Amino acid sequence: MSSPVVTQPAAGSYGTNVQTGEWSTGLCSCFSDLLVCAIGCCCPIALSCYTAHKYGENCCLGCLPGGSTAMRTHMRLTYGIEGTIINDALMTFCCGLFEVCRMAREIRIRNGEV
Repeated sequence: MSSPVVTQPAAGSYGTNVQTGEWSTGLCSCFSDLLVCAIGCCCPIALSCYTAHKYGENCCLGCLPGGSTAMRTHMRLTYGIEGTIINDALMTFCCGLFEVCRMAREIRIRNGEV
């Protein structure tokens, strides 16, 4: 029997970090994706709607109260990222713009767009 082949991401590339239970980028890593950073600064609601749509949800989710928290929680559970619902609520409430940008980056990275 042959052993399965395990590959590692190349140096400098983004990893999905499912194995480590972490987000692919940090909260303040806005400049790692300038498009997301620019849209997030100019119109965070549009970025939130874009992220919901790319994630497979109705784009209106980004406009609803609590929508970003729900999306962050579901994203964490889908991608195996550690955390709690209270942490999701606090992060979207206290660091909303940064969190919307991080979720958009996560979707773009996992869809291979970055």
